[in-house]
Amino acid sequence: MKNIEEYLKQFFGGIKDPSLKAMKYFINKFNNFEEKMKFIHIAGTNGKGSCTEIISNILIKQGYKVGKFISPHLIKYNERISINKKEISDKEMSDIIEELELLIENYNKKENEKITLFELETIMALLYFYRNNVDFVVLETGLGGLYDCTNIITKPLVSVITSIGYDHISILGETLPEIAYQKAGIIKENSHTVIFEQGPSIDNVFINECKKKNNILHIIRNTDISHYSFDENFQYFDYKDMKNLCINLKGKIQIKNASIAIEVMKIINDYGYRVDTQNILIGLRTVIHKGRMEQLNHEPRIIYDGAHNEPAIENLLDMVKMYYPKMKRRYIISILKRKNYKKMLEILSQDKNAIFIVTSGNDANRFVTKDELYHCMSKYVKYDKVYKENLEMAIQNAMNSDENIVNFVIGSFYTYGTVIRKIDEVKKNNSIIPKNI
Repeated sequence: MKNIEEYLKQFFGGIKDPSLKAMKYFINKFNNFEEKMKFIHIAGTNGKGSCTEIISNILIKQGYKVGKFISPHLIKYNERISINKKEISDKEMSDIIEELELLIENYNKKENEKITLFELETIMALLYFYRNNVDFVVLETGLGGLYDCTNIITKPLVSVITSIGYDHISILGETLPEIAYQKAGIIKENSHTVIFEQGPSIDNVFINECKKKNNILHIIRNTDISHYSFDENFQYFDYKDMKNLCINLKGKIQIKNASIAIEVMKIINDYGYRVDTQNILIGLRTVIHKGRMEQLNHEPRIIYDGAHNEPAIENLLDMVKMYYPKMKRRYIISILKRKNYKKMLEILSQDKNAIFIVTSGNDANRFVTKDELYHCMSKYVKYDKVYKENLEMAIQNAMNSDENIVNFVIGSFYTYGTVIRKIDEVKKNNSIIPKNI
């Protein structure tokens, strides 16, 4: 059996020129098997991960066998591919990779470009779901939509497009309508699409694409949601004629994502696949999305949120105001080089009473240096509010702090594994230190 981690490291993990050429090559080799599958396809700048988790959870609660494809993973590659929350095993990954190796080798020899990591992961996921005879696949795009690897599918039951914001502008476009157009690439002929209203300049992109493709567009309005409230554990709301809903995710943006998921279930019901109201309620109440306002430690309180672009930072600050307005706050920050870190820090600096710890993440080649972050953040907040630290040291200091302060680890999903391991290490070390009598 192959060493999966080592094998996957040899593939280019970045972004190449937009094309579905490699994916078409794979699909053709396997006789277009994807046409026999039932997909819910999800794109968007922010919220697609939450929608993926909510939709999957509801369908699982209904009793369906559900394949879920996500990116990025938090700790292990296997997280990206799962069936009913059980991740693909190393052995299963190895078997599919061995089957694909010759195809990859032949493609790399014949073409001027090589198979990328995401292309390999996508075809591996699709084959795994097909051969395990899942009832539905909830398929999350990696980047954009039009030329995203997942867009090799041709017949989704429904396409979902979540909120549109500025991210990957060098690839997707410099304006929101341009970015929306790329996301709209997942809209297919004679199908359904669900969006939440975002204003005419964005909504009209989806309206026009759906008209071109005889696709039924379902636009959720802010007025469809009423009777909102929240407490420490849940958010409560009504959606259209559905009353007394509650969701186990934090932040008002999750109410929009939950509404999208409910609308998707109505469409699936119209197709003839049963989804009971009771299981929608249970699915919302029990959904978990790791890495999104996830409390990793209680005392001291450490919360992880992978907010990694401007809209996500704005949503984070909204949640901080909702849930932690009276607590002292410390942000431990790591940001990938490809992100607009200057704008992210400018927005984050609106929390005037907070302390900011800037780090170089856990990979010097991928993350903005702590010196660059410090230089930038110092423009927005007083010098005595910004500190430079190694990521692991920042987590260790937070764990050993006696202050009544909430720590937010933010800026990227890619530090999650490092943070989890450090928290566990500190807990273990603290547990074996003799207490003074």
